[in-house]
Amino acid sequence: MIVIVSNRVPEDRVSEIIHYIEKHDLSTHVSRGEDRTVIGIIGKADPMVAEHLRQMKDVEQVVKITKSYKLASRDFHPLDTVIDIKGVKIGGAELTVMGGPCAVESPKQIDEIARLVKMAGGQVLRGGAFKPRTGPYSFQGIGVEGLEMMAEAGQKHGLLTITEVMTPEYVDVCAKYADILQVGTRNMQNFDLLRKLGTIQTPVLLKRGFSATYDEFLNAAEYILAGGNPNVMLCERGIRTFETYTRNTLDLAAIPVLQNLSHLPVISDPSHGTGRRELVEPMAKASVAAGANGLIIEMHTDPDNSMTGDGVQSLFPDQFAQLLQDLEKLAPIVGKNFQTAKEPILAGSWAI
Repeated sequence: MIVIVSNRVPEDRVSEIIHYIEKHDLSTHVSRGEDRTVIGIIGKADPMVAEHLRQMKDVEQVVKITKSYKLASRDFHPLDTVIDIKGVKIGGAELTVMGGPCAVESPKQIDEIARLVKMAGGQVLRGGAFKPRTGPYSFQGIGVEGLEMMAEAGQKHGLLTITEVMTPEYVDVCAKYADILQVGTRNMQNFDLLRKLGTIQTPVLLKRGFSATYDEFLNAAEYILAGGNPNVMLCERGIRTFETYTRNTLDLAAIPVLQNLSHLPVISDPSHGTGRRELVEPMAKASVAAGANGLIIEMHTDPDNSMTGDGVQSLFPDQFAQLLQDLEKLAPIVGKNFQTAKEPILAGSWAI
């Protein structure tokens, strides 16, 4: 349920309304827009409390929210959430690009890729230290040592870092080294992990499960928000369909749908969404045109020999740089702010 009051109402009066709600063992979430203030009520309100609120002076409307997710809902929070991480803003009119390898392989590899991501104009270095793989014999990542390598490379080149966390036990150690924690598609409904992520303030990139509905996706985000962490991003990374030509089917419609239902930033992953290098660039541009707040893209200096075997969906550095230059032209057309570096990366000019 939400209570709507005009912004012309004095602040002390709004506080009185909030106090009335909270004395009935209910929690509140306040969102202030340009014309109105929305007081979200968390918990099951007695019908008499709702009726009393409707009759209160200065209360314009009391609306029952039927969605199972509350804090993730745009009804509760009408304005876009913008997450500020060390001066880098994610959400709203900003366009953020995260780039890097599927997995951290060595200090030299991650340092060189960080340099290239920064040179191309990216803001966030991605890289996995713990890798959830379908096959038990596949490369699983190098663990905490990889986190240390990536943190050092990010700091050296002035980039934020994002890495995947797989279990509740590793949340604190991953948060020690990374600026953003990623929840992969296989863990979207790992509720113990989501609850743990709700106890910290480190931003979380929550990837959609490959068979999850929008409602299930937003309810997963609700677990983190309800735990007390407001810094959540939603990531569309492709869903499983009958088509076998691509690794997944990137659901572009998810971007505007999620932005209509929720105030949380929406990031697109065209690398996993297609699984094919030649499709990453057009689907990245399509995602931005559809309104995405950011992209997370795999890039590797030697993708055909990457340790994870995901090289077929990784861009070469010059392709990554060209894509970001193209996005700089596209962004203002769709109302986004994005400024890339001006130094070109020539084909084959990187160290391997």
